[in-house]
Amino acid sequence: MPRRYTNLAITLHWLIAIAVIANVALAWIWPTVPDAQVRPLIDSHKSLGITILALALLRLLWRLAHRPPALPPSYKPWEKNLAHAAHWGLYFIIFAMPITGWVMDSAWDRAAQNPNYWFGLFEWPRLSFVMALDPATKKQVHDIFGEAHELIAKLVYLLVVLHIAGALKHQFLDGKRELQRIWYWGRPD
Repeated sequence: MPRRYTNLAITLHWLIAIAVIANVALAWIWPTVPDAQVRPLIDSHKSLGITILALALLRLLWRLAHRPPALPPSYKPWEKNLAHAAHWGLYFIIFAMPITGWVMDSAWDRAAQNPNYWFGLFEWPRLSFVMALDPATKKQVHDIFGEAHELIAKLVYLLVVLHIAGALKHQFLDGKRELQRIWYWGRPD
């Protein structure tokens, strides 16, 4: 059984982590900028969200075909259970956040007049079945998925903090070489 993740799994992990952090930062920044700067930040947020969704799909496909390294046997059962729950929760949010955002954006009342571009390079389609809804239903869908998007954002904060805290606890308090399992160099225990 390997003791570290594959290079592709490591790359996908860190790309997704960086994109999630950047997207959270964008969502925190745009309420503080002048109105003329908000739309470009939101467009970048949407582009990053779709990128996260694509990377998450690649990561899940890779994960289904490649068994991750086992957690060290010295971990207590509750630590292993919490680690597995946090990992599957993170998988949930890296899919749920972009999907709820995509549905919400597709239900936006001005979506038809404002095409979506992936980092300005090409038009990213909205969900036509959502855009085809009658205006009242579309508003309900927009509001429901907007609330879900915000609720899942709170879960993002919780799970990311839990994930990082667990890794740092094992690395520095328990003396395990936990971070080396998800990095390109260094030998895990």
